[in-house]
Amino acid sequence: MIGTIANAGTILIGSVIGSSLKKGIGERYKTVMMDSMGLAATALGVNSIVQAMPQSEYHVLFIVSLALGGVIGTRLDLASAFERAVGKLSGGSDLAQGLSTAILLFCAGTLSILGPMQSALQGDNTYLFTNAILDGITSIALSSTFGLGMALAAVILFCWQGSIYLLAQFIEPFITDALMTEISLVGGILILSSGLGILGIKKIKTLNLLPALLVPPVAVTILSAFGI
Repeated sequence: MIGTIANAGTILIGSVIGSSLKKGIGERYKTVMMDSMGLAATALGVNSIVQAMPQSEYHVLFIVSLALGGVIGTRLDLASAFERAVGKLSGGSDLAQGLSTAILLFCAGTLSILGPMQSALQGDNTYLFTNAILDGITSIALSSTFGLGMALAAVILFCWQGSIYLLAQFIEPFITDALMTEISLVGGILILSSGLGILGIKKIKTLNLLPALLVPPVAVTILSAFGI
């Protein structure tokens, strides 16, 4: 799991560096950094959507995923539970917003899903080392805006990638190109949602939509079994 450890480590290091940059920065500079992070997340989300949507084999699946995932997430009230948990640690809602964005950026990408599998099955950490560099840079930018609490994302990423690593042999047959396309499409929409929230354009409880990422694996597996 050296690749996953490296990935989590770069996020920790990036969070320390970024949070140290935040100290002493005036309010107007903090505002422009928040706007920058919102624009960056929005751009990344749009890019993921634009790349994945033309390749989608199930053109309405992302709609069903968002609707069903949103109902499940709202019923469980994931956003409020997450904010309460983060609030006990930091006392601030901005960190909860930053962490939700970071979790999506760090965990919903193709490299973060295929990387642990490649590492477990082939002993190749190329994807994870590449992801580590990208996440390290991103964590510097995020923590310079939201503070040292962004380091919590490293723990979540480690658990996420560690679980995939341990289950790699069992889930490999189900990780198809079609499935990765659907996950990328839904993930891109959730990242876009986070960006809109940071920019103050539309406050969406993105974490309540997080179960939408679980719908494509189930749906694609069932549809594939019936040859659809």
